[in-house]
Amino acid sequence: MKFNKAKCKVLHMGQGNPKHKYRLGGEWIESSSEEKDLVLDVKLNMSQQYLLAVQKANCILCCIKRSVASRLGEVILPLYSAPVRSHLEYCIQLWNPQHKKDMDLLE
Repeated sequence: MKFNKAKCKVLHMGQGNPKHKYRLGGEWIESSSEEKDLVLDVKLNMSQQYLLAVQKANCILCCIKRSVASRLGEVILPLYSAPVRSHLEYCIQLWNPQHKKDMDLLE
């Protein structure tokens, strides 16, 4: 299998990063500030990542609320546990909220 150079990107992380340009073979590699599963700012702050996870979870909660007539715990809890909780727990080993606002958001 050949290496796909078009799918390679450079993530410049940390403050004061000189943001050098890199080549792979003869082609320049594109820079990116975020990737699909990892959203960081220049200070390596993951607040945006937490916000996206909470927004996805809230969208699913709204769909459940609109489509399910019953509000009984035995009905709602399994619906919450599978799709909503999985968004909040995705890649949780990497998460370590350092700001109170991020912890409150996830709660």
